[in-house]
Amino acid sequence: MVHFSDQRPCGPSDVAFGDQPPLAYPAALRALGGCAVRVVTLLCRRRMHRPARWVRTQLRFADGTSAPVYRETVIDYGAAAARCVLVVTFTLRRVRGWGHAVFRAESLLNTVLFAGFPGLVSKLWLANDSLGRYRGVYEWDGPERADRYARALWRVLALVSVPGSIHYVVVPGLARDEFLREPQAAGELANEKPAWWRVVECSLRRRLTSSWSAQARPG
Repeated sequence: MVHFSDQRPCGPSDVAFGDQPPLAYPAALRALGGCAVRVVTLLCRRRMHRPARWVRTQLRFADGTSAPVYRETVIDYGAAAARCVLVVTFTLRRVRGWGHAVFRAESLLNTVLFAGFPGLVSKLWLANDSLGRYRGVYEWDGPERADRYARALWRVLALVSVPGSIHYVVVPGLARDEFLREPQAAGELANEKPAWWRVVECSLRRRLTSSWSAQARPG
């Protein structure tokens, strides 16, 4: 049984949660600094990759919006003991038209802000939807780790985002691909608000009439 909670999980691993207060500035800075150092190590050891398997996949969400994946980042992580999904959204301040293309290009530099956080398995970068919102869909090893990352990231996003537009949801107990291709896997949470984070369909952008199930794309 899955419920949405505004509190951090303290019991069963099937409790989804999100939108906790951001980390204090000193804690966020320490976390982000440590992340940047670990990114260098990952690059030197060639443990960070940008596969194209998910690029151009269009994700449609339960609130009626949709957005394509424009980049994927994967870490050589190994077996994860406590897989979970993290979905983050934000709206950039004063970015319109071609400014979105500029942001997508330069956002590669933002890799240092997340790839070195302990427990990261992968990230799908989504372009802005029709409402101007960006999303990131992550797989993480450990809900508490995902939560801490999101609360540290908030401090950075707040510098460039519309106030009140930053939100996140952590869904424990699901691998990313299971979350994407089997919407019912989120259990009863699938029928609850908010709906901005819940994927209801995946399709290749160049064949938008083909659904995920019709394509039978491997996970």
